[in-house]
Amino acid sequence: MTPTFHSRARACAALAGSLVAVLSMAACAGAGGNARTEPAEASGDGVLRVGLILDNTGDNAFLNAPQLAAAKLAIQEINAAGGHKGRPVELLPVHPDQDAARQANGLAAAKADVVIGPTDSSHAASAVEVLSHSRIPLMSPANTAGGLSGLASGGYYFRTAAADVAQGPVLAKLAKDAGAGTISVLYQDGSYGKELSAAVTDAAKKSGLTVLPGGGFKAGAAGDAARGAGKAKPDAVVLIAREGAQGALSELNNAGLSGSRLILSDGAFARYGSGLPSRVLEGARAIVPGQLPTAAFQGRLLAVDPALKDLSYAAETYDAVTLAALAAARAQDDAGRSIAANLIPVSGGAAHAGAGAPAAPCLSYRECLGGLAAGPDINYDGESGPVAFDSNGDITAAVFSVYTYGTDNLPTLSGRETAGHSG
Repeated sequence: MTPTFHSRARACAALAGSLVAVLSMAACAGAGGNARTEPAEASGDGVLRVGLILDNTGDNAFLNAPQLAAAKLAIQEINAAGGHKGRPVELLPVHPDQDAARQANGLAAAKADVVIGPTDSSHAASAVEVLSHSRIPLMSPANTAGGLSGLASGGYYFRTAAADVAQGPVLAKLAKDAGAGTISVLYQDGSYGKELSAAVTDAAKKSGLTVLPGGGFKAGAAGDAARGAGKAKPDAVVLIAREGAQGALSELNNAGLSGSRLILSDGAFARYGSGLPSRVLEGARAIVPGQLPTAAFQGRLLAVDPALKDLSYAAETYDAVTLAALAAARAQDDAGRSIAANLIPVSGGAAHAGAGAPAAPCLSYRECLGGLAAGPDINYDGESGPVAFDSNGDITAAVFSVYTYGTDNLPTLSGRETAGHSG
């Protein structure tokens, strides 16, 4: 059985909360200091306990299953390789019926050493508020809001998913690779649209592209912005939108901008089909964060949960658990503070003191554990690709799948791009 793939971009759109609210909560969240870079003394009890915050309800409840299966799989494979210091790693009970803050409180009380989650970016601050004061690192496999890079966590917040703005250089590159010399950027109002528009514009200018008039629009009211772009006559249009994407594509078509001139952000990626006139998207390209799971990884996940129908965030969850176990192995201690202090080094990040070029990648817990036996520096590259945490706990290399639309306005996988930044 092959799992079906929901649009991760659509899931992100449904989960997106108010970034203003997230950042206002962040002002009071987090412990002092910086656990990512400060040395830590061993203080664990010898048992590595992993918690999982599953915060998806209603239409997004399907996102819980792949994350739970991936966490179980990672722990099975870690324990098959000897566990932590010869003792099995434990996965604590999950409570998806509770809100994120209540789950975080429960996991802290259950003596979690590291917590994976949440999915929704707007739930990150409330979980960090609880966990950082208990010196428990939180690693999200799905938070993408750009503003979370500055979340006050005392160094206890990490994410194995790329921030939304990481796709800016990729969108600009797709335009240039296709021969465009000029682009317009249309974006839906909101933090996602504004932040990513700025990232695309900056990357486009740095690559030598000329940025022509574009502009923002509200969902369902993209006509003026589309007509403005049509008058500018760009070689390519980058559309950054979520629920307003289909309406914006219709308006762009009315303005004479369609087909291969269009490049869609992850939020605008969808199977439009007959929702748009025939051939409107023929040749258009879109990107989606991450890479398709390998057949081998899919098979291992299905062995854990044969009923699994979706793989959203499974790779990022698997990698988060594996990185936590490797950090504990490097520290020879299961305490949360020790894990936080060692996540950057085991990920191949260069923000730890005295770091040079990262070591050659190791691709599994067992393999990386062997590397730790030879020296302190390893570089875990997992099912989601390279990680290499920076000083903010963000990944520094983001992989994106590229899709090209056919005459039926349906996307087909056509390539892969990687975007990176220095820590």
